[in-house]
Amino acid sequence: MPNFLTPIVLLLASMVGACSSQQVFDSGQSWQRNECHKIIDSQQRSRCLASTSTTYEEYQRQAEKAQKGG
Repeated sequence: MPNFLTPIVLLLASMVGACSSQQVFDSGQSWQRNECHKIIDSQQRSRCLASTSTTYEEYQRQAEKAQKGG
């Protein structure tokens, strides 16, 4: 479930010029955590919340790696 949120966060990041990338990332992570808390099944909720633990620095490393094709 959380994997579909990444494109949404990236879309928001490209649309918001006044905010820094990290602010957009943090807002997206916060929104995702709030959505996770709506999940009734505790195992699914735990997996969802675990996916929100990526730091901005780790996100940047993953994005750079993806841009380089690897």
